[in-house]
Amino acid sequence: MQAGKPILYSYFRSSCSWRVRIALALKGIDYETMPIHLTKDGGQQFSEEFQALNPMKQVPALKIDGVTIGQSLAIIEYLEETRPTPPLLPQDPKKRASVRMISDLIAAGIQPLQNLSVLKEVGQENQLPWAQKAIISGFDALERILQSTAGKYCVGDQVSMADLCLAPQVANAERFKVDLTPYPTISRINKTLLALEAFWVSHPCQQPDTPAELRA
Repeated sequence: MQAGKPILYSYFRSSCSWRVRIALALKGIDYETMPIHLTKDGGQQFSEEFQALNPMKQVPALKIDGVTIGQSLAIIEYLEETRPTPPLLPQDPKKRASVRMISDLIAAGIQPLQNLSVLKEVGQENQLPWAQKAIISGFDALERILQSTAGKYCVGDQVSMADLCLAPQVANAERFKVDLTPYPTISRINKTLLALEAFWVSHPCQQPDTPAELRA
């Protein structure tokens, strides 16, 4: 791999990895992808080599500027602080708080409850209803919040870290067959986001490790 080029340890379907891929695309950062398959070989994230990079045994992890960073929001905030153009956090403190609130609602309040590691614990027959319940509960709250914060995007008319969390979570909702009819604001913003190049080139169907049958 090219010396000095950032390396993203990613899984095509990981919504947390997708958040970071969007940020890298928006900020025009060239990087290498190191696929970590979450189910192959018992889960490549459990290998000793990967645990040395990220003891939490999760993707994404980003090697950049001589450091390795785990946790998608921490990675995005680092990219924002070191490469601030285009901005993913508004200048206004109240809008910035709204962006972080929405990001945390998704990244801490919805996605972990329907993550692969949790679904394994609830049993095969319970996985779909469990995931649907977690997403519906979160989306009920998120729809109400967005009705007061949204413009074209989650917070006003500028793409922010909140949008980087929203689109991948909507994709999860669709994968788990959640009816999105009760969430017109979420659906409208998601449709607008998916028309942006950065969201498309980073999409799970476009990654180096995307299986042939899922490519688009």
